[in-house]
Amino acid sequence: MTKKMNKYNGKKLSRGEPPNFSGQHFMHNKRLLKEIVDKADVSVRDTVLELGAGKGALTTILSERADRVLAVEYDQKCIEALQWKLVGSKNVSILHQDIMKVTLPTEPFVVVSNIPYAITTAIMKMLLNNPKNKLQRGAIVMEKGAAKRFTSVSPKDAYVMAWHMWFDIHYERGISRSSFSPPPKVDSALVRIVRKQQPFFPYKEAKTMHDFLSYALNNPRAPLDQVLRGIFTAPQAKKVRQAIGVKPETPVAMLHARQWAMVCDAMVRHVPKVYWPRRKR
Repeated sequence: MTKKMNKYNGKKLSRGEPPNFSGQHFMHNKRLLKEIVDKADVSVRDTVLELGAGKGALTTILSERADRVLAVEYDQKCIEALQWKLVGSKNVSILHQDIMKVTLPTEPFVVVSNIPYAITTAIMKMLLNNPKNKLQRGAIVMEKGAAKRFTSVSPKDAYVMAWHMWFDIHYERGISRSSFSPPPKVDSALVRIVRKQQPFFPYKEAKTMHDFLSYALNNPRAPLDQVLRGIFTAPQAKKVRQAIGVKPETPVAMLHARQWAMVCDAMVRHVPKVYWPRRKR
C-alpha cells in the first residue's frame, strides 16, 4: 500500500512526519504525549511555555487545549517544521530562541516540555530557583536519573531542597526509549511540578533559604548537631533538634524539606543576621 504524502520544503514526507533532524530525540507516542499534557492539567485558561518544541508533537496538542502557547526552539530546521505543522494555530507563538535566554512569562503560566537532557539542571534552576516567578504547574520529560534526584524526599543538593520549599515535585512514571525517535542512550521519566498552596518558607526570603541550605548540605554526611552548632548556641541547637524530632548524630542528608524550613525559620527569628551563612560567589 502506498502511503499518503505531504510536501515540506519541496520534499515528500509521510503524513504527519516532518524530517527527523539529527541530534535531538523526538517523542512519537501519541498516547504518551496526551498523558503529559493531562498531567499538567492544561485548560483553555492557561498560558503554556514549551521549552524545546522540536517538531511540534506536544505543541499541536497544547494548541488545542491552552489559551496561549509559547513554543521555544533554537534549531532552524525545527522552526521551519513548526511553522509548517502549526499553520492556522493562531494561539501559538513560535520563539526562535536559546532556551536559557528566554524570558519567563509575566502572567501565570504552565510548563509542558520534552527538554534537552544536557541542560536539564539549568532549565530546572531557571524555572524553580526564584519562587516569585509565575510558574503554576508543569509536566517535564527529562533524563531518569535527574528525575529521581529532583523528586527525592531528602535531596542532597541544596538547590533541589530549596525547590521543595515552594513546589511539589513528583516522579510520575518512567518512559521507554522506544517512545523517542531516534531513541536516547539514557532512560527518561515524566516529572510533574505543582506550586504549593502553602509554601514552607516565604518567597521574599528565598535568598536566605538558598544560602542556609548551601551551608547546611555542604557535607550531606555531617551530623545535624555539627551543622546547627555552626549557627545556633548549644541551648538553641538542642531546642531546634527537639522541635524537628531529630537526633544530634543524624546525617543532614536524612532531613526533609519541612524540617529544614523549621530550622531556617528558627535561625531567622532567633539568630542575629550577622551570623547567618552566606553562599560563596
